[in-house]
Amino acid sequence: MNIYAYIAAMAITTYLIRMLPLTLVQKPIRSRFLLSVLHYVPCACLTAMTIPAIFSSTAGIVSAAAGFIVAVLLALRGKGLVTVAVSACVVVFLTEQLMLYL
Repeated sequence: MNIYAYIAAMAITTYLIRMLPLTLVQKPIRSRFLLSVLHYVPCACLTAMTIPAIFSSTAGIVSAAAGFIVAVLLALRGKGLVTVAVSACVVVFLTEQLMLYL
């Protein structure tokens, strides 16, 4: 098979996954449980994609853990996204530089 058939198959699959819930669910969802589950799905998906990327994107797990801890602590203190991201990057960089000397 050629590459265009694979691309078409994936395009159709992606379209159906997004289109079917919109067409099959016509009424508003009234279940409080289902609404609460759907409310947390984006956070859960983002976490499932971000956490592995954090720990596999640095030279070592120690620097990744240090950056992660700093990011979580700053985020819990209410700091902005840019402050959290830059601080975590600086901590990862400094930790990796420190690890070169140990």
